[in-house]
Amino acid sequence: MKEWLYSRNAVYETLRAGRRQVFTLLVAEGAQDKGRLVEIQRLAAARRARIERAPRSRLDNLASGHQGVALEAGDYPYANLSDVLDLAEGRGEPPFLLILDTLQDPQNLATLLRTAETCGVHGILLPLRHTASVTPAVVNASSGASEHLLIVQTNLAQAITELKEHSIWVAGLESGPESRDIQSFRLDGPLALVVGSEGEGMRELVRKSCDVLLHLQMKGKIESLNAAVAGSIALYLALQARQDRRAHSS
Repeated sequence: MKEWLYSRNAVYETLRAGRRQVFTLLVAEGAQDKGRLVEIQRLAAARRARIERAPRSRLDNLASGHQGVALEAGDYPYANLSDVLDLAEGRGEPPFLLILDTLQDPQNLATLLRTAETCGVHGILLPLRHTASVTPAVVNASSGASEHLLIVQTNLAQAITELKEHSIWVAGLESGPESRDIQSFRLDGPLALVVGSEGEGMRELVRKSCDVLLHLQMKGKIESLNAAVAGSIALYLALQARQDRRAHSS
């Protein structure tokens, strides 16, 4: 299968990551060859993609917000859980994963993918069904961060069992009487952070599989945060804890 990716950042990062097959690069007629567009064409040529100048209307028919460039590429290359664990081992780092349990909004998925990439997450786990997945719109909204991540589609309950066999703590992000303040929990070790769906949160089986439930401190009048915002804050708290651990051990 092929699909059209669009926007300069998304296309650039796809080419830079080099994980997909690429076929045709469309550049809008009249687009000036400077800056990022020059790099995109250089990378496409290096990958032996066909480069065509096309009327802007043709790109408009493919996607809005294309910024004068679109790339015909192969499907997103989903990974296996073993790839994620191997990456952590290869980097000499405690595993750091993000589990997204039936997140529905592509924009929320894209936001969390972008945050996860900047925080050094080794891999993302998505359920097999009833979830947003890596579509061209998500690639665009994540500014191409998806292309640098190992994303796994799997049975989450089975994957969580496997993570525990590798001594990875599974922490669900959820407020409630059973949850504890995230800042009271060590986030610098082997960790899989679980973020539930926007409306319902985690499914019961996934919630029961968690070793601990964590919540963010709330000081204002709003009772909860958007799933993507809450997940992003938790990821950065974990990143800070890991950086502090490395600083103290060096």
